[in-house]
Amino acid sequence: MKKWLLFFVVLLLTACGNQTATEDTGKSKIKIGYLPITHAAPLYAQATAQYPDYEVELVKFGAWPELMDALNTGKIDGASVLAPLAMKAHEQGIAIQAVALGHQDGNIVVGAPTITDATQLKGQRFAIPSKYSSHNILLDRLRQTANLQPNDIDVVELPPAEMPAALAEGRIAGYVVAEPFGALAVAMDKGDVLFQSEELWEHSICCLLVLRRSFLEENSTVAQAFIDDYHLAGKLIHKKDEEAKTIVKKYLNVEDDVLDLSLAWISYDDLTITKAAYEELVTSLESLKLLDKIPDFEQFVMQKVTENPS
Repeated sequence: MKKWLLFFVVLLLTACGNQTATEDTGKSKIKIGYLPITHAAPLYAQATAQYPDYEVELVKFGAWPELMDALNTGKIDGASVLAPLAMKAHEQGIAIQAVALGHQDGNIVVGAPTITDATQLKGQRFAIPSKYSSHNILLDRLRQTANLQPNDIDVVELPPAEMPAALAEGRIAGYVVAEPFGALAVAMDKGDVLFQSEELWEHSICCLLVLRRSFLEENSTVAQAFIDDYHLAGKLIHKKDEEAKTIVKKYLNVEDDVLDLSLAWISYDDLTITKAAYEELVTSLESLKLLDKIPDFEQFVMQKVTENPS
């Protein structure tokens, strides 16, 4: 009996200690999921900065399915996530809203050194991170450019971190994925750039910053401050100076030459989701028949937080 009483006393004191720490800071903690990719760099800047009303806790995941499970079950308040994956979650009834882009541009199609033309991918194995990704759309546009049929390329899904090694070992002939994994293969002389994303799809939408609707409704003022600061963080990273690189390297274990190359391809200066870019994404998703019920721009994209977002 004494042991049980001691256990509950310790538990109570621990709980009280946590509550006191929260009250002492007076700040809301915002949990945001991410994969360690260059595309999530504005969040790295936010997690590093100090804000008067909130702090950002980044929750790292190794693959998109794990991140989506945490987002869908409410273990995190939001995430930097592939746009089609977020739209799929919305289709399934998960109450999330897109509030900003993760980045602009910054996806490259990488081919093995033996691949000098996209037509040479016919009969080859090619990797994407998920069929619910803008990378899948970029692959479809590559096929059209090279006059290849959908079945001409053997498409496989791989976690982003596995792709450079798979290319170097000859298990795949190419891939398209979030940075820095394209830059990694190029820097190691294991792959060459076949296309940059803007050559296949100008103003493409890849990653989105999404927040759970319950978080938005319960924390409207803090949520709006977080979103505003996120845009400013994007402008800070877009400078691509030593301060920006130091921040990114806290979250990405890459060499300087890889990071420099990766950042050179990506833009962060304007992270606003435009209706025109969103509707082009919708058209591409409809063409590939990836989603049954795609949300309208007004349903899915929130430009400004309100007390009761719809």
